[in-house]
Amino acid sequence: MKDENMPQFPGGGTAKHHSQFALFRERRFWPLFLTQFLGAFNDNAYKNSLMILLAFSAVSWTDMKPEVLVNFAAGLFILPFFLFSATAGQLADKFDKARLARATKALEIAIILIAGAGFWLHSLSVLLTALFLLGLQSTLFGPVKYAILPQHLREEELVGGNALVEAGTFVAILFGTLVGGLLAGFDGATAWIVGICLVAALGGFWASCRIPSAPAPAPELKIAANPLFETWHCIGFARRERSVFLSILGISWFWAYGALLLTQFPSYTKSILGGGESMVTLLLAVFSVGIGVGSLLCDRLTQRRGKAVEPGLVPLGALGMTIFGIDLALVAPIAGTDAVLPLAESLCDITVWRVLGDLLLMGISGGIYCVPLYALVQQRSPVDCRARVVAANNILNALFMVVVAVGSGLFLGRGYDIPALLLIMAVLHGIVTIYIFSIVPEFIIRALIWLGVRRS
Repeated sequence: MKDENMPQFPGGGTAKHHSQFALFRERRFWPLFLTQFLGAFNDNAYKNSLMILLAFSAVSWTDMKPEVLVNFAAGLFILPFFLFSATAGQLADKFDKARLARATKALEIAIILIAGAGFWLHSLSVLLTALFLLGLQSTLFGPVKYAILPQHLREEELVGGNALVEAGTFVAILFGTLVGGLLAGFDGATAWIVGICLVAALGGFWASCRIPSAPAPAPELKIAANPLFETWHCIGFARRERSVFLSILGISWFWAYGALLLTQFPSYTKSILGGGESMVTLLLAVFSVGIGVGSLLCDRLTQRRGKAVEPGLVPLGALGMTIFGIDLALVAPIAGTDAVLPLAESLCDITVWRVLGDLLLMGISGGIYCVPLYALVQQRSPVDCRARVVAANNILNALFMVVVAVGSGLFLGRGYDIPALLLIMAVLHGIVTIYIFSIVPEFIIRALIWLGVRRS
């Protein structure tokens, strides 16, 4: 018999504490997790396979230079986050989020079919349209996946739920990137790409149909006709609570820093480590696994002080990202890197293990850094505009990534090398986080309490 005094949750959960992994047995969590996982996999599998096909066979598609075409395609995928995140936030506040999840996954199926038509017609414009639409679909789903967690999870489950979503997302990104690269090299690659992506889209739609209802917090909301005006409006919602807005800035900086690091892996591998494609894959895998491990550790570390959300972990994660980022930048080039070294031979060098260790610890620190920030944004955002606050986070994430990408391109274009860029980014990370902590001292105070240096 159920205890009537304990709050009930979709899927039959109660307020009894359980491990974050126990959420996989709850219908209020696993369908959303699977929907997000398959979506992240699909985005990266299609995007990476298309990038590789365009990079190596651009002549058969267009007269545009391959490097220009690839960067144009990457920007096209991010563009919807600027244009439509605000609208996506309004929709998630106005309508049932479970229904929106199903609608976006149905859209994903249609987009993969459009991509299939593009391959069949050998039409670059259709393929790029499909890539843009995949970015749009991700934009629409973004506010849903984060704003729905506080509706389906208890306060003390927020960190664990966010940790699982973040860890799963990075694993899906890694898996999708690897699968996309493999599919692009197959005979009959286009059929394999469309087939695998279509199966993932169908699986995501099946999972979305099992997400419990998440009623709209603001059903009377009128959707603004001007998305640019609403973009500023969403940022205004986020700025109402200083700790929320600064947490969003911290999250955005994390994504910009991480995106820059991943972008440099190929050139860094070639110029510093003397490795090839297999080494690039290893670096990506180690960094992604590190973020997953750090994300999952957050729930255990938060339970140490019995808090639902522990802001004190954020400075500890920021410190780790700075220290190991600086050490990564100081790694000297391996002698004799003119020829590409086999992976087995590269792993005989202690310097490579130092790099792998730095990336693993940076990833763990990054997971510890970002998960409490996501949970804090969800916990402290007003219920009636939570999805629009999440939309503001997505907008600023995209803005930071583009600004850092352009800045790093200009920096490298002036003749500076990748280690110098990594050193500047690591130092900037320390400066940015110190600035945030100086404005909201709660982070540092909670860190001292968590470490036992100071009493509550």
